[in-house]
Amino acid sequence: MRFTTDTSSDGIREQLFVLGETPGALWTPDAPARPRPLVLLGHGGGEHKKAPAILARAHRLVAERGFAVVAPDVPGHGDRPVQEEYDRIATANQARIAAGAEPGPLLAEFHALVARRTVPEWRAVLDAVQRLDHVGAGPVGYWGVSLGCGLGVPFVAAEPRVRAAVLGLGGALASAGEAARITVPVEFLLQWDDERVPRAAGLALFEALGSAEKTLHANPGRHGDLPAFELDGALRFFGRHLG
Repeated sequence: MRFTTDTSSDGIREQLFVLGETPGALWTPDAPARPRPLVLLGHGGGEHKKAPAILARAHRLVAERGFAVVAPDVPGHGDRPVQEEYDRIATANQARIAAGAEPGPLLAEFHALVARRTVPEWRAVLDAVQRLDHVGAGPVGYWGVSLGCGLGVPFVAAEPRVRAAVLGLGGALASAGEAARITVPVEFLLQWDDERVPRAAGLALFEALGSAEKTLHANPGRHGDLPAFELDGALRFFGRHLG
């Protein structure tokens, strides 16, 4: 892991890093080093590790809960180079959706393809970050919706360190098998009028989760209309399960 910047402001330390081919950002309290809970944030499609919504979540988790937060750039996003294969598929999918194709199956196939690369990358990020004295090997949580859900479901299913996850705005077309292997507590977010993920697909993914403790938060509105107050709920959820 190579750090490229290290700054502090308002009690929050921000470190940008590169691990192999994966750029990322790490936020921690600007305080004496000790083991602490860690939340990995998976950003949405077209976003990156320092998108405004990612920053807002990270800063509140650090400032209000004392957690560490890490956000890697997904392939083809942020500081990563364009991936020709992914770019070609995404462009073709956009054209098919514009011509009237159902977006759900296309997005599910694309997320499954990208997850084959991101899951091992994110596990390596956890390895590296938890070796740092100011993070340590505390409990781990995951937060991700839309693309962050499509990649997060196989990640949470594969990573035993994750103790709780916030997921949502995703469907079960490509991830029902992985969802069934998830047994940790899950808070699932669904937009009732989602134009990209059919309501039935989102409900099917919630149903497929193998967790004994899972909660569905359904709100009116389209895919991009997730209410800001859901962040309050996520903070309480992680506080209960990560300490």
